[in-house]
Amino acid sequence: MLKGYRPARIGYDTFWIGVALIVIGIIVRAIAIATLWRYFTVDVSIREGHELVDRGLYRVIRHPSYTGSLLSFFGLGFAFRNWISVAIIAAATILGFSYRIAVEESALVEHFGDRYRDYMQRSKRLIPGIY
Repeated sequence: MLKGYRPARIGYDTFWIGVALIVIGIIVRAIAIATLWRYFTVDVSIREGHELVDRGLYRVIRHPSYTGSLLSFFGLGFAFRNWISVAIIAAATILGFSYRIAVEESALVEHFGDRYRDYMQRSKRLIPGIY
């Protein structure tokens, strides 16, 4: 380590906040995946007979599995107890998910048309009531 260098540490309590966010994020993502069930894929694709799911968490946010992942990734940054880790993890995750969401929403608009556009108007992207 460089002489005189001190990492930008944050408090010990932040570790437990981070762990809690990781667990909450995993739970949110699991519920989202269970709600989509057979329509959930790791690649962006529309399956035959694909239905627009707007129940459960999907009633208020369009991408709750990404919300859960974001919570977990932010939690990881806090668990590391270092602001630089939080910033790097947040930036990388937000950039990656922003691209993925754009691709996914484009495919869904193409498939469902006005029905998905209406859904977009009545739901938020990632954070209930905010964004």
